[in-house]
Amino acid sequence: MDKKEKINSKKEKNLTGLISEKEKSLALFCMEAARRHGACQVRVSLSKSVLDSYSMLNGELDKVAHSADRSIFLYVFADGKYGTFSTNMLEEAELDRFTAQAVASVRMLAEDRHRRLPELSRTADDAITGREPGLYDGTYEDMSSEDRLQLAENECIFKNIAADAALQDADASCDSGSLRDRQFRVISEECEYSDSVDDNFTADSNGFRGRHTETSFAICSEITIESDGKKYSGYWWDSSPFLAGLQKGKCSETALEKALSQIGPKRHSGGTLNMVVDRSVSSRLISPVISALNAASIQQESSFLKDSLGKKVFCDGFTLVDLARTPGKPGTRFFDTEGVATHDMDIIREGTVKTWFINTYMASKMGMEPTVEGVSRPVVLPYSAGICSDGSVLQGRFGAAEMISECGSGIYVTGFNGGNCNPTTGNFSYGIEGFAFRNGKITHPIREMVITGNMTELWNNLKAAGNDARPCTRWQIPSLCFADVFFSA
Repeated sequence: MDKKEKINSKKEKNLTGLISEKEKSLALFCMEAARRHGACQVRVSLSKSVLDSYSMLNGELDKVAHSADRSIFLYVFADGKYGTFSTNMLEEAELDRFTAQAVASVRMLAEDRHRRLPELSRTADDAITGREPGLYDGTYEDMSSEDRLQLAENECIFKNIAADAALQDADASCDSGSLRDRQFRVISEECEYSDSVDDNFTADSNGFRGRHTETSFAICSEITIESDGKKYSGYWWDSSPFLAGLQKGKCSETALEKALSQIGPKRHSGGTLNMVVDRSVSSRLISPVISALNAASIQQESSFLKDSLGKKVFCDGFTLVDLARTPGKPGTRFFDTEGVATHDMDIIREGTVKTWFINTYMASKMGMEPTVEGVSRPVVLPYSAGICSDGSVLQGRFGAAEMISECGSGIYVTGFNGGNCNPTTGNFSYGIEGFAFRNGKITHPIREMVITGNMTELWNNLKAAGNDARPCTRWQIPSLCFADVFFSA
């Protein structure tokens, strides 16, 4: 192949992504074959992905993994009945047999008249190449094994820590903030670099065609240390759809600082206290709210928000939106798994529930207008007591440190250790770890405390929501501050 042919080949690859035109044709063949075998309606979803990862243990290469996946999911609607099937065999003869058996299997199921495809008018018509969300980084195509190994090696600090500790042992006049004076030793450091590309093509017999392609680059690190005979672990990670957006060489340093910060935990008395929740774990408290807005839970009366639509349930400061179409941001998508077009929308606006997540099936069962099947990119808007919830008054960074300063005293939660939320009542109980603070200053780490309460009451006691959500996450949930949270020691 000459230089010109190579350039043309790369251009064609850039246009098609992982899924080739032949594979798209086979997906459409699968759909038509199911129709030929008696299905009334069909949806087919072809997914293809590649993942590479390089794992380091104590500064040495420990594991290299390469995985590739390709599969077709078939959604069959026949004689008022419905079933889902999958295969990784992409040959016409195999697909013909597969679809015949799938339709025959569906016909043996109980009838469910509510099962149908969404109307074509509700589906996306602007997801043609898969690149429209702006989540594909062409740099991925040029990544080599050497590049990936170098990124993994650059993250490790185990050998540097060991060398620094040895140097300080020989120099008793080290600074008061040095590693030696903190009196710890590193037990292990585990780092991993990974990158992946995911490509999806979805089509249905009503005429919908949609494609979504994205890349992902990620680094994570976990460091375990020992101090005074006790072990402490710190973990941190970062990811981005773009290699240039990845925070390289910082995860291990952050993981180490998190482990060091846990040294010397003290018991803390329980009671009703202020609670600041770090942005790295705050999604744990929004997840039950989003789940409770799912139509399936509401229809089955297993949701604490079953009568909430259009009602003011939470405080004025709580505004949750879905920014599903923000180009270049994790979580952006132009259609859901049904092919229904997404759009930016209010979920909760100033405490009032504005929407439920209602797919085509649940809309028919509940006699309601359908929306989308679920949230794409949830965002909690900034808020501070006395400041408008759209965050227009907030200036500069507003995160956990600022909330601790404003609150005075309470508990700063940096991790959840088990627990659950009852989806029907909203009552919750979570184990937590973090730090006590007084007069706006952190005093000492705490472990093995438990918070209990009710989700509706918790969000009615929201004092502040920051503007510091991590850009690497699909769920844009910032640091949060609540009043009157019950802690038990």
